Amino acid sequence: MGTKRLVCILLFINFLFCPIVQGVIYPNRPPLPEKNVNEMQKIMLIVKEEEYEKMKEKLFAFPNVKIHQTYQHVFYGFSIEGSAKDLDKLKGDQAVIHSSPIVSYASQINESVPFIGGEEVRGLFDAGDHRLTGEGIKVAVIDTGIDYEHPDLRRNYFGGYDVIDGDDDPMETSGKGGEGTIHGTHVAGIIAANGKLRGMAPEADIIAYRALGPGGMGTSDQVIAAIDRAIKDKVDIINLSLGNNVNGPDWPTSLALDRAVELGIVAVTSSGNSGPNLWSVGSPGTSSEAISVGASSPPIHMPYLHIAGIKKEIPIHTLQGAKAWETRSLDEIQYVGLGQKEEVTESVKGKIALIERGKIPFTEKVLNSKKHGAKAVIIYNNVKGNFAGSLEIPLDIAVASISREDGLSIKKLLKQNPTVRTEYRIEEDELADFSSRGPVTNTWAIKPDIVAPGVGIDSTVPDGYLSLHGTSMAAPHVAGACALIKQAHPSWTPEQIKASLMNTATKLVDHQNNKLTPNEQGAGRLDVIKAIETEVLIYPGSITFGQFDTNKPRTKKTKTIIIDNQSDVEKTISFHIPKNKTGISWELPKKVVVNPGEKRQVDIGVDITPKSIKRGIHQGWLSIDQGENIIEVPYVYVVDEPNYPRIMGFEFTYSDEPGAYKYQMYLPGGADEAGIALYDADTLAFVGFLDWLHDAPRGLIEGEVKLDEIKIPLGNYKAIIFANKSGQEDQLETDILLGE
Repeated sequence: MGTKRLVCILLFINFLFCPIVQGVIYPNRPPLPEKNVNEMQKIMLIVKEEEYEKMKEKLFAFPNVKIHQTYQHVFYGFSIEGSAKDLDKLKGDQAVIHSSPIVSYASQINESVPFIGGEEVRGLFDAGDHRLTGEGIKVAVIDTGIDYEHPDLRRNYFGGYDVIDGDDDPMETSGKGGEGTIHGTHVAGIIAANGKLRGMAPEADIIAYRALGPGGMGTSDQVIAAIDRAIKDKVDIINLSLGNNVNGPDWPTSLALDRAVELGIVAVTSSGNSGPNLWSVGSPGTSSEAISVGASSPPIHMPYLHIAGIKKEIPIHTLQGAKAWETRSLDEIQYVGLGQKEEVTESVKGKIALIERGKIPFTEKVLNSKKHGAKAVIIYNNVKGNFAGSLEIPLDIAVASISREDGLSIKKLLKQNPTVRTEYRIEEDELADFSSRGPVTNTWAIKPDIVAPGVGIDSTVPDGYLSLHGTSMAAPHVAGACALIKQAHPSWTPEQIKASLMNTATKLVDHQNNKLTPNEQGAGRLDVIKAIETEVLIYPGSITFGQFDTNKPRTKKTKTIIIDNQSDVEKTISFHIPKNKTGISWELPKKVVVNPGEKRQVDIGVDITPKSIKRGIHQGWLSIDQGENIIEVPYVYVVDEPNYPRIMGFEFTYSDEPGAYKYQMYLPGGADEAGIALYDADTLAFVGFLDWLHDAPRGLIEGEVKLDEIKIPLGNYKAIIFANKSGQEDQLETDILLGE
């Protein structure tokens, strides 16, 4: 990509986004100009089933509107491109149920499978007296394709489709310079490797759909086209180890997975690698019906840095594609800025290079340091928290990531020439810092639903094996577990399978033995043996009571759960009433008797006086005693408008046309005003608007700007991306380069 790369690049699950931080107060902006109705956009339309053919005819009546994809399985609709003026007319048609811009996606065992019961389960049998191996279960892997010639996967490969090239050959992209991919093969191996490595369900059928092309890049319409075909092919399970940073429940990929589940398919998706903050879960991990998976650690040797002058241990994560971090010596650290060619000198030889994330790719930073003899590289984040990153090409040098806070602490001490040593300890059931957290905006639903091993996971890649980490690695553990559950209980619905996983999950705790919150861990860490053997199912596996307004009086809300007795004996269920708290009272049945094979509906009520409760998110656990064990069901409610980011997901890059640029931003609640204001990088004087919006709708906004129209000189600028809704404004800040 070189040094001419713009900020920010497109987001995907295992390679995170560029520097964006909370903005500062800048000089007053002038009023926003009027909307440009001639800009070209690409959107998705979901239409009424009975209006599908008529709508197709209407689209042909617009000569400048191009149809990219059509859908008839996940829903009835189209992916189209045209001017904002034409698209606004089409979006207003009475046949249209929903419309959204197109967003870009990319890809985001040896210890982990036995840890969650994947080997012990081989001692269990299905109704036909076959061992539980996933035999006969069709699992769709929608990803970068797979290397179906890999010796550990060729027994399991049962065809597929390449959405990118439009043929029946979903082979991984091969090539150098960052174009080749390995992600789908790694995911498939976790699910069903059957050779040197054995995945969760080693005899499951893998159906591969290549929806992400060279470099692991793809778009939402391609991903949905793959889901559409998987539904047509009647798969049992779909695994989507990909995503973006759009936290919204009604994004088309999330809706597509909801539709797949309605049709009887178990859908599993990764929650994202943008943790540890709340609200960081992205689509399709926001799907209400799919199983959204966060990442925890299996038993693993975790490295920690000990820096002279810093009391705390600093956790590090090895970047994918780098040599494992195995140093045990006493080393020196040298700061080399952003790791650009002109910043790295021979003085880094034999030392650990400390580099700030941003501006140029990870690989370029590392190569510049390696060229001058750096022993290893540490990259610290440019936003709060740590991250899970990846090199575009494999390199024989240790590279690790740390949080922004830890990076700045080390940098501050460098004048004292501190030394660093690495200590290692075995850890398990630690929630990964990078694992995205919920809740989901607008619905306030708990996400992830469950967590699974996603740190240091060995699996298949083209021509070999590799250890990777990310929620992309956690999701296929769950997809494989679902194949085993489906084999053991072929009549179970996706809702029942999801409940079995959530009801039996192991709760994770912090170092003080306090239980992690539902929006961190969902229902807990996967335990496949317990999920298969459970006799009582409670669903939904989490309860969302929604939003309460302090301007309104005492409010009562009731949610209905189903108690499903899968055993051949009567079960007595008891509810533990949560501890009394000011402003809330619970209405729960004391005991419920459920006959063998019976499903009982039970109402769970909360009576809340909003003005007596603190504004924000409130979450906890309902304990339900079923005799042999206690099922803990997570719940959540919010008071007033919680503190979610009013703007998120900004991306800025070159357009396909010369002198033009594309951007995207996500507005969870819409905006009265939104835009991109440019300021002089040195004086912070206002220069002009790159673009602007009035009465912007809720969702992802996509636009294009042309230099000859905005009349702003070429150069480097400080950009403030802002959104104002009902008098409240939030900002993001980044650097933007206009020109070569």
